[in-house]
Amino acid sequence: MVHVSDNAKQRISEIMQKENLGKDYFVRVSVTSGGCSGLTYNMDFDNEEKPKDQVFNDNGVKVVTDLKSFLYLFDTTLDFSGGLQGKGFYFENPNASRTCGCGESFAV
Repeated sequence: MVHVSDNAKQRISEIMQKENLGKDYFVRVSVTSGGCSGLTYNMDFDNEEKPKDQVFNDNGVKVVTDLKSFLYLFDTTLDFSGGLQGKGFYFENPNASRTCGCGESFAV
């Protein structure tokens, strides 16, 4: 499962409302090769599920990921930190053995 914190839920709701995204939209998260640690997180809004997508509902938010990315994201929490020193959206991934300083790249 991919989890969603209360802060992330609130920010996702705000963005979806501001961007006028309908109820058919959801959060898509994935992992791709890249970054200084080898793997990079991606997050976007989407409204089309693919055949092998893994679908989760946590804290009232629908989160979808492809099967390959799910292997890296299992039990990960999507969080949000605002303010002057805030990171924006970030992932708390218990599977990561190493992360880079920016928090956008990791290794397993």
